[in-house]
Amino acid sequence: MVVPAAIPMTYSANSVEGEERVGRPCWYVVQVASGCEQKVKSTLEQRSRTLDMTDRILQVAIPQAPVVRIRKDGSRQNTEEKIYPGYVYVQMLATRTPQGQWEIDDEAWQLVRNTPHVINFVGSQQWRGSGRTHVKPMPLTDAEVERVFQSVAVEEPKVKVDMAPGDLIVVISGPFKDFRGEVIEVSPERNKLKALLSIFGRETPVELEFNQIQKES
Repeated sequence: MVVPAAIPMTYSANSVEGEERVGRPCWYVVQVASGCEQKVKSTLEQRSRTLDMTDRILQVAIPQAPVVRIRKDGSRQNTEEKIYPGYVYVQMLATRTPQGQWEIDDEAWQLVRNTPHVINFVGSQQWRGSGRTHVKPMPLTDAEVERVFQSVAVEEPKVKVDMAPGDLIVVISGPFKDFRGEVIEVSPERNKLKALLSIFGRETPVELEFNQIQKES
């Protein structure tokens, strides 16, 4: 995904016909119901087009990273996995307040906030009258935007394997190629496992990368 530079833009404000205000595209984080990220993205994009608000709701993104999933039969499936499950990133046009802060207008806020399966914006709690609180959306900094989207661009595919201790495997690459053994430990966070391989007649624990092995049927 190409992240547009946060350059000033102009649009006609609804409050005063023909009034031009300078705006800046800012990224906001929206918390959504688990598993509903794509639904929220599609609905929000459709609503913004229908209500002619694409000049204020600019992009909706779900950062994802490539994953190679190894199934029990040894087959490999290339897919993508959400980096931040339960969150959707929305780029919106914000205007500068007299205090120098960037804020989105109420109409755009309501459109996002009232989209089905949206929980709330990520921001700071502010007190309203009658003791109620309100979440003020806080835009991501340029550094945060770069960290989120540039990491997606350079992310190496992660290998995930459907294996457990006791499974039998065969090594398909590396110095122990064609050796067979039994899995004794799986470390998904490191993309590695340990297996007992028969080396010179002795059961020897060996650490292997997920992409070096295949499960025996």
